[in-house]
Formats: sequence, C-alpha cells, structure tokens
Amino acid sequence: MNQNVGATDKRVRTALGAVLGVASLATLAGAVPLPALAAPVLGVASLLMLGTAAAGTCALYSLLGVDTCPASAGGSR
Repeated sequence: MNQNVGATDKRVRTALGAVLGVASLATLAGAVPLPALAAPVLGVASLLMLGTAAAGTCALYSLLGVDTCPASAGGSR
C-alpha cells in the first residue's frame, strides 16, 4: 500500500492514540468513571491510531480516496 498519511496527520494520530491509551488505562484502573466496556474500545482505537501513524497508511483513507501525504520529488512515497 502507498502511504496516504502525511506528517501532520501522523502527529495528530500519535497524540490522539496516546490520549486514548491513557484514557483506556485510567478506565481500567477506575480513575475515570466510564463503563467497563469503554476500556477495550478506547484501547483498540488507540492501537489503530498508533498503528496507522507508524505505518503511514490508513485503509479508510484508501477507501475514501483521501491522501494527506504530499507527493515527493522522486515519485516514491
């Protein structure tokens, strides 16, 4: 797959993934008054955000035709 996640998008995904991960752990620890089901949902969302940021590819972006990665001079992303 070609990269379709740009640098700014990666930073936002990394920050959001970290926040969701902390919220998931805080829910598991009982520090945040959310339902028990919220912890795994937040955890999976965190992993998805961090994974797409690390890979530079988002499957949903591919389906929708979105590309936030600027084309490089060499033509290879």
